[in-house]
Amino acid sequence: MTSNENNKNNGTTASNTTQPPSLFCSIGSPETSLSNETVQQKVNEFLSALGPRRDVLILPPDFTRFHSQAGMITRFVSEYYNFTKPENPTTSTANTAAAAASSSPSPPASVPKLQIIPALGTHAPMTHSQIDLMFGKELASKTNDPDVENPFVVHNWRDDVVTIGYAPATMVSEATYGMVHEPWPAQLNKLVWERRKDNHDASSSDLPPLVLSIGQVVPHEVMGMANFNKNLFVGVGGVEAINLSHFIGAVHGMEKLMGRGQNPLRSILNYASETFLQTNLDLWYILTVMGTNDKTGEVEIKGLYIGRDEECYNLACDLSLKVNFNLLEKSPKKMVVYLNEEYHSTWLGNKSIYRTRMAIDDGGELVVLAPSVEMFGEDGHIDELIRKVGYVGTPKIMEEMGKDEDLKNNLSAVAHLIHGSSEGRFEVTYCPGKLTREEVEGVGFKYGDLEEMKRIYDYESLKDGWNTRITEDGEEEEFYFISNPALGLWAVPSRFVDDASADHHRDNHVIANNEISLPRAKDQKPIDISGGVGGWKLPPNND
Repeated sequence: MTSNENNKNNGTTASNTTQPPSLFCSIGSPETSLSNETVQQKVNEFLSALGPRRDVLILPPDFTRFHSQAGMITRFVSEYYNFTKPENPTTSTANTAAAAASSSPSPPASVPKLQIIPALGTHAPMTHSQIDLMFGKELASKTNDPDVENPFVVHNWRDDVVTIGYAPATMVSEATYGMVHEPWPAQLNKLVWERRKDNHDASSSDLPPLVLSIGQVVPHEVMGMANFNKNLFVGVGGVEAINLSHFIGAVHGMEKLMGRGQNPLRSILNYASETFLQTNLDLWYILTVMGTNDKTGEVEIKGLYIGRDEECYNLACDLSLKVNFNLLEKSPKKMVVYLNEEYHSTWLGNKSIYRTRMAIDDGGELVVLAPSVEMFGEDGHIDELIRKVGYVGTPKIMEEMGKDEDLKNNLSAVAHLIHGSSEGRFEVTYCPGKLTREEVEGVGFKYGDLEEMKRIYDYESLKDGWNTRITEDGEEEEFYFISNPALGLWAVPSRFVDDASADHHRDNHVIANNEISLPRAKDQKPIDISGGVGGWKLPPNND
């Protein structure tokens, strides 16, 4: 295994300390392939260095990030605290021996309170089978055990949040080219904020509650690079924060964001993180970088980073760009993307568009093979808005937003529609397994019959990258195939500009320059302990 360990904080731990270095572990390179045993050993060493806790809150991603290995790491944390028994006793024994050899303290004798809030954002709650597949049978068994409290908490982005502060309006204005002059609300699930240090009894010998944010760093259409504080402010964030952050990303321009760890939107989240999270929570990040094995094609862990501040995230971003960024020499006229069972909506499945739009040629075609897609939005109301407006291009979407208060109240839907629109530059042929031709064409995509397209583009036999086939006319067709769009970003140099401030071509260049004012519904009522509009919900319609 080739690794690039941070020499100063390489995961080894001084004994008898309860405050590890801010960067505890930094392992990774494009050639690295971390075993599960190595990851578990590093996690155990880290938790030992933190000292015993009576309250542990874990924030992993949901099933849409199944390949992040966050489920496995969550299981390792649970096993370390004796909350669940090991699912692989052999691995557990090996790691206990490794921990003893490195003089790490033993796992705690008492079992802490442990809760898990999957960072759903706007996504649908995880099913029991998804929890079983991602987090293991031991944790899944506790979801329906009458003798124990269910450790899994479903995050409701409309009802369950509290506003903890604001990022300045000047930062929002800069990121939106002056379109929005309002502060950005930092919002969290109230169960996270209840873990702040000032709620902890300082006279107690117990250490404060521990919050662990676990996930994968990879290029992202809204944030530039996924995870870090996005897992909190979006993954377990509220309506207003999520809506505005998505809208900022759409207005700023996807080409200026994707693959860039530092950008105006991330600066807003970093400000909120440094101002509110780092001082109030004992919050640590466990981040992975995933890639495919060149020989087997299997997904593997290329990097593991554990820390409590931006340094941990920046190191993961550096590796992710080396592993997950695919710069093509030429623009494919046709790209074919397969969406596995993780993708049951276009809200998720449009990664096939986001991650390829900077590569595909003008006038080209994107074919999306989506056997599990059965809806448009993860949220019922968002689904209605997508069906009503469609992926019809930025000018039309912005025009509809200007006259539709419902869209103004759901800016994440506006951003999603913009991101999923080809702006007429290329054609999108969607081949869903569970949507009709009328539904697909109703939102602006071209419909493709899944079974027919599978015969032409057999995703089980295609290799990632360039492929060729002979058409019915006897001509050779060249196309580029992607088996999992979540694992990367594809672009050609002409569309990926290194200078993020450059005024270059971008698909949403036609966004109106006029200032907009975001709505504040006066007839909304807050939930308990809500500090702002993020937890508010519309009252029943009595008309």
